Amino acid sequence: MDGPLDISDRRSAIEDFCRQIEVYLCRKNDGHLIRVVGPSFDLVSGWAEQGVPLKVAYTGIDRYFERYYRKGPRRRPVKIDFCEADVLDVFDEWRKAIGVVIHSSVGSLQSSAGRHPSSVGSRQSLPAHLERVVLRLTSARARGSLGEAFDALIDRVCGELDAARAKAGGLRGSARQALVERLSTLDAELLRQARAALDESVRASIEREALDELAGFRSGMTTEAFARARDAVVDRLVRTHFGLPTISFG
Repeated sequence: MDGPLDISDRRSAIEDFCRQIEVYLCRKNDGHLIRVVGPSFDLVSGWAEQGVPLKVAYTGIDRYFERYYRKGPRRRPVKIDFCEADVLDVFDEWRKAIGVVIHSSVGSLQSSAGRHPSSVGSRQSLPAHLERVVLRLTSARARGSLGEAFDALIDRVCGELDAARAKAGGLRGSARQALVERLSTLDAELLRQARAALDESVRASIEREALDELAGFRSGMTTEAFARARDAVVDRLVRTHFGLPTISFG
């Protein structure tokens, strides 16, 4: 969208956002319907007001469910309220990745240092981050979505990460910074190979999706800023396509 929405369009956009979140939550809850109404509607409406893209909200919901499943068999369906910290964490990561002034998805203008509330979730420790990355890489390989070309790379990355896990908790100063920089290098290498592995139809679909995700924000960006934002969104979508973790830390 190129400019602010009028009141009726704005309300319609918020309601549609909430409906789609409700549908996604129902699917994640194995078909059990948990309505997004009352305080939950206010909560999710707030995400729309802040400009949280749907796919970003979905990723936050996925993150909560991933942690929930690790705790053992589920006892009851998940309410959307439980996912708030993860959704806001992912949105914060998304905003930092694109690093630009953005229009919210319902038409108000705000900067990346705007009125987004701080996350209520605690940041992972480096050892916990490394453990999570290794688990997700192993899971992605087991699904067979990456192909044999990734096997050697994943083996090498997992080997480095396993070695790092043994000492990460005791690293300080320059040694810790060197490890963090190495994680960024490994992350970039993994993404380069993942992009190269995309077939043309999937690549085109991901690029279209990235443009759609940023369409409402484009008017607030320079050409260079938009190109950086598009690349950042494409990287996130490539990760999602292959089920890859973010190796970088911090």
